[in-house]
Amino acid sequence: MSGSVISKAIQQLRSREFRSYLCSTHFWGPVANWGIPLAALADIKKDPSIISGKMTIALCIYSLLFMRFAIRVQPRNLLLFSCHFTNECAQVIQGIRLVNHEYLGDKNSQ
Repeated sequence: MSGSVISKAIQQLRSREFRSYLCSTHFWGPVANWGIPLAALADIKKDPSIISGKMTIALCIYSLLFMRFAIRVQPRNLLLFSCHFTNECAQVIQGIRLVNHEYLGDKNSQ
């Protein structure tokens, strides 16, 4: 059973369609975009005083728009969607941290 699954997976990886996908912008565009959510996730542990509210809002809007685009484009680009979904989550967390720091008293307790 597992040998059959592995051989089918190898055949899929060797297929012309998969090689075509690896050479397309449907693959490399989202791969290049992953730098944004990875940076946001890395910044979650940093001091909230460095968070830019304007940039956080801009990145939230940007990711919402591109999540919609990734679903609406044919064929659907789920790799792009997952990238921007991750970024949206990270930016919302950053926004919450900013509000807590600036407006809810976290700033005064330090």
